[in-house]
Amino acid sequence: MASSTVAVIGGGPAGLASAASAASVGADVVIIEKLGFLGGRPIEENYASITPYLRSAEEAMGEVIANTLAHPGVSVRLNTTVAGCSGEAGDFTLELDGPGGTESIEVAAVVVATGFQHFDPGRETQLYGYYEFDDVIALQDLEAMLKEGRVTRPSNGEEPKRVCFIQCVGSRDRQIGNEYCSKVCCGVASKEATEVRLAVPGVEVFIFYIDMRMYGYWETQIYWPAQEKHHVQYVKGIITEVLPKDGRLLVRGEDTTMGRPMEVPMDLVVLSVGMEPSPGTRKMAEVLGIEQNRFGFIEAPKGPLDTVATSREGVFAAGASLGPADLEDCSSSGGFAGARAAAVALSARGALR
Repeated sequence: MASSTVAVIGGGPAGLASAASAASVGADVVIIEKLGFLGGRPIEENYASITPYLRSAEEAMGEVIANTLAHPGVSVRLNTTVAGCSGEAGDFTLELDGPGGTESIEVAAVVVATGFQHFDPGRETQLYGYYEFDDVIALQDLEAMLKEGRVTRPSNGEEPKRVCFIQCVGSRDRQIGNEYCSKVCCGVASKEATEVRLAVPGVEVFIFYIDMRMYGYWETQIYWPAQEKHHVQYVKGIITEVLPKDGRLLVRGEDTTMGRPMEVPMDLVVLSVGMEPSPGTRKMAEVLGIEQNRFGFIEAPKGPLDTVATSREGVFAAGASLGPADLEDCSSSGGFAGARAAAVALSARGALR
């Protein structure tokens, strides 16, 4: 008898949405997660809150995990990776490497939800002193500080008097090959800037940007409140370098609105790093034999009206494995991919007419 199981590779927001969707219509689901816990990036990197709502990320992801695991047909394999795949839609065999060694499982369909990795700001031309200066950090580093409830300079443990964000680090850059916008960085920076203003009395916060890209409701949810209510200062400009000076950091660049050079002393510099395909996304494309686009994300070859089908029948993709995505994108594409995978699984056992 054909398997009615859907394999979901990745236990982050998109994977959990996929699993819940597939299970809700009667498919059995196995979530295969390489880490020892579920929740993906928000849990792995200690996100303080979710954009744009400023709600605790740990609390929100905890609810998603609990709701997904409440389905009786969902099982989880932690500390496990997929090492091989054979067969066809409705009758795949996956080779798993886990704590107990290797094993084979039969599944009808697969959802790839392997997510993204943050751009390494010490790579190529986007140095900005990330590995040289303690007080140059990235968005995810600041998230962890915010979760702990203390925003301080790593160099001396003191609260900063001036903080700036530098946008588009590792995105929209032809020199390094990441020519795409990473979609969420402007919103996340605005959220974090607001949180810094709330956490540190009297701190000045600046965001240096090429263009602010707020899509949907984020314009009114976080962009305007950050300026009008929390007095975050947005400066249109290009930052060329960050240098140490007199125990602080000197941020150099060009104010493109005024058309003149600028040098601004800062205590803490936050790099708004973009999204790149995770190693797991690249590896699963190879193992499953599915196409990647030229940036390394999973290719969705059927276009904008079928956003989760891959180049291999019975294999679907969701969330940031497909490209830059926010949590709403992950939830919606995850649900769609899970439903599509469940249709394959239920058809394989004759339960779908």
